[in-house]
Amino acid sequence: MSDLYIYNAETRIKERFEPIITNEIKLYVCGITVYDFCHIGHARTMIAFDLIVRFLRSQGWKVKYVRNITDIDDKIIHKAQDNRESIGELTDRFIHAMHEDFQALGCLSPDVEPKATDSIQDIQYIIQTLLQKKYAYQTVNGDIYFSVENYPKYGRLSRRKLTDMQAGASQRVKIETEKHHPFDFVLWKASKSNEPFWPSPWGNGRPGWHIECSAMSMCHLGNHFDIHGGGGDLLFPHHENEIAQSEAMTGGKHVNYWVHTGFINVNGEKMSKSSGNFLTIRDALKSYHPEVIRLLMISSHYRNPIDFSDHILKDTQKVLSRFYQAIYRAQPFVMSKNNLSLAQLNSNPLVKKFNQAMNDDFNTPEALAVCFDLLKQLNVALKDENKKQVIESYQLLLWIGNILNIFNQDPEKILKQSNTEESSHLSEQDIHQAILVRNEARKNKQYALADEIRQKLLKKDILLEDTQTQTTWRLNQ
Repeated sequence: MSDLYIYNAETRIKERFEPIITNEIKLYVCGITVYDFCHIGHARTMIAFDLIVRFLRSQGWKVKYVRNITDIDDKIIHKAQDNRESIGELTDRFIHAMHEDFQALGCLSPDVEPKATDSIQDIQYIIQTLLQKKYAYQTVNGDIYFSVENYPKYGRLSRRKLTDMQAGASQRVKIETEKHHPFDFVLWKASKSNEPFWPSPWGNGRPGWHIECSAMSMCHLGNHFDIHGGGGDLLFPHHENEIAQSEAMTGGKHVNYWVHTGFINVNGEKMSKSSGNFLTIRDALKSYHPEVIRLLMISSHYRNPIDFSDHILKDTQKVLSRFYQAIYRAQPFVMSKNNLSLAQLNSNPLVKKFNQAMNDDFNTPEALAVCFDLLKQLNVALKDENKKQVIESYQLLLWIGNILNIFNQDPEKILKQSNTEESSHLSEQDIHQAILVRNEARKNKQYALADEIRQKLLKKDILLEDTQTQTTWRLNQ
């Protein structure tokens, strides 16, 4: 197991990872507030952490992966009221849709997926402790707030000082005149008419947003765990507040490493509903194969922003086709996909390069560079019909692809889909018929006719490639 380095958002530096328990990693990722379909920003974060979990497990780490579901929230309540349905009906529908979307994108299910509404008892225990320790207070109307002034370390994650901060940073917290400080945040909301509620020592009500994650993470991973992740938009105020309430409650450190993903830009602008460039996962999947979206997300480092556009997706689709074309051409040479031993894998310089890149804060662009090296190696071996090198390059590519969860589809099916979409409306049947005619011409030594057929296909961006055993085709890219 090689040394692992992770960029810690709290310290703003890349740190050597030291687990709390040897060879074990406890990971919590902030999940989805289920009031609508998941968007590509969610895809970015979930694919990033899915890849992190897959790689860590491939290196021998025992990972416990917890990802929550927020199923009670102002937006959920308002959406259910607008739809004239119960909150349970709304959240069940969107939880099911979320699972469909993440499964389509090749994301592993978390080991535990707690819901906020199943964690009310744990939430109330934390609030009761914070009240007893004077870190929280109750207002006349029954709401309970966390007192940021009573927690001297508040702001350390986001590097903000209370004296420099302005009210209104959190759209989730309604500013009340009874609050002691503008940045005090709600832990418990007193019951209102036509809203769901739970009984508590302070009266009927429901939890605030921030407290939910503290309760769910500590319940399933303990008061102190290794990695807490989420989208970059959660760093402040959500994760800042989570640190404050958790550490005020326990008196100890909450999380060792804070990991955040970069933003999604659509056509060069930050994605938002107000900008009109909001895109759901299922809308994106209508136009592009899931592996195209996954490859695009992996192509950028998880902390960097990604531009999401048709132009970039089409380019990514072409790249994916190049890999599948080589894999397809290599299959006749390969009797088994798993001939390489673990010792052979570990000693291979490209595998070492891949592992080194991924252990360096999960540097997927460098890891993908290894895939391109293998692609080049595989194409040369195919051209030279070097069977031994074909098999080795092929199996190494699939081994890495298994960790990244790409290159796992039937190559013929993938190529048929992408090629027929981009081959100037020339049908797959037409292409294969032309290949048959050309092969017959070559067999009869009618080389001029065979060359003419090749050139006609090339004008339609169809490139033929001959080996001793078969003729294959791909887009000329």
